[in-house]
Amino acid sequence: MTTVNTTNTASQTLLDAVNGKKNTTTTSVDAAQDRFMKLLVTQMRNQDPLNPMDNAQVTSQMAQLSTVTGIDKLNNTLETLINNVQMGQSYQASNMIGRNILTPGNTVETAGEGGYFGVELPIGADKVKVSIKDSAGAVIRTIDLGKQDTGTLPLTWDGLKDDGTAAATGSYKFEVSATIGTNTAEANALSFAKVLSISNYSTGVKLNLSNLMTVDTSAVKEIF
Repeated sequence: MTTVNTTNTASQTLLDAVNGKKNTTTTSVDAAQDRFMKLLVTQMRNQDPLNPMDNAQVTSQMAQLSTVTGIDKLNNTLETLINNVQMGQSYQASNMIGRNILTPGNTVETAGEGGYFGVELPIGADKVKVSIKDSAGAVIRTIDLGKQDTGTLPLTWDGLKDDGTAAATGSYKFEVSATIGTNTAEANALSFAKVLSISNYSTGVKLNLSNLMTVDTSAVKEIF
């Protein structure tokens, strides 16, 4: 004889179905339980008296329902957790609106008074050099930074060319090179921009910048 635990939701639903009580639950999980129990009760009512359903079979079906229900509830819990994390990220990112940042990029802008940019060195280097180029790819200014330690270097370009004349207003590309002895060292170019707003995506929070770029918060190397 099968013992029914009346404290179990699934078992209680079975008793309600046998006693003719109507299930009034509205969640998808409870609706699935209700359909399962109605099917199980129908099977039990129409079973062959000479070949009744095995208790082990009923228990197995109940266990399967319990597993599916547990997974559904776990998914709901994870979804709530993800939403809470994203809300926290949005709140933190909103504090960056109006701030200036350095993110991966190789452009520097000047309006006749120079511009800001940066260099990231994963390891220190004996020599670090920045080459600023015009739209044709010609180098108009070379900046020798000498020996530098590991870290992020915020830099300023005075807007002048190597010949001392002012560069035209606009956006310029720049390259960074670094060496340790005779070997090439890793050096990453960083662009300067202001955070104008934030956007929430399914993949996380992104920053909308004054240079028309959209970046992840994890891409920010320095905040001013």
